[in-house]
Amino acid sequence: MVSYEDIKHDPSISTYIKKADEALSCLGYTEHGFAHVGTVSRTAEFILKAVRASAHEIELAKIAGHLHDIGNLVNRSEHSQSGAVMAFRILLAKGMCAEDVATVVSAIGNHDEGTGVPVDSVSAALILADKSDVRRSRVRNRDVTTFDIHDRVNYSVTDYSLTVDRENSEITLRLEIDTEISSIMDYFEIFLERMLLCRKAADKLGLRFRLKINGQLLI
Repeated sequence: MVSYEDIKHDPSISTYIKKADEALSCLGYTEHGFAHVGTVSRTAEFILKAVRASAHEIELAKIAGHLHDIGNLVNRSEHSQSGAVMAFRILLAKGMCAEDVATVVSAIGNHDEGTGVPVDSVSAALILADKSDVRRSRVRNRDVTTFDIHDRVNYSVTDYSLTVDRENSEITLRLEIDTEISSIMDYFEIFLERMLLCRKAADKLGLRFRLKINGQLLI
């Protein structure tokens, strides 16, 4: 089996991730490099362990997490689909079996809001892991006076956590937001579609999605 470590340490894949992040940097987007994909892989692993998924599913989710944003190398638009096609070629070339390739490619192709659908546990975990990575350190622009709404919202997040309560079948994203930088309404303006996708992903895992901002339960 092709492992997460095989993918993580592949020089060509590392180049694709680096170049994809550089392309987004030119467009003024938040960080989508190794810090982000590492966070997404670890969070997807945490989620699936919490719902007692198999070790095999967890490994595939980590691989999907590492590869999920390589499509930004092609273009930000429809990056989930182009990334899925890139991953398809990469994983086949590395000898991954067709069933596992299908699972990883499907997860990558469905991770973005608007077109994404949580088709299985791996894709659901990837969606939740990706959309919960909202943090100040992802903002590249350090000039607060020139922030757009995406910069303001991400920079305003001073702390975040994702927890799973198996006893009550809930997964909760908790955010602490500095409302002097960005309002809670700003968060919903740009992230509502993402949060709705998270709710569908949680449903796929048999969980209820909850969002708490500054201690207030909003979803």
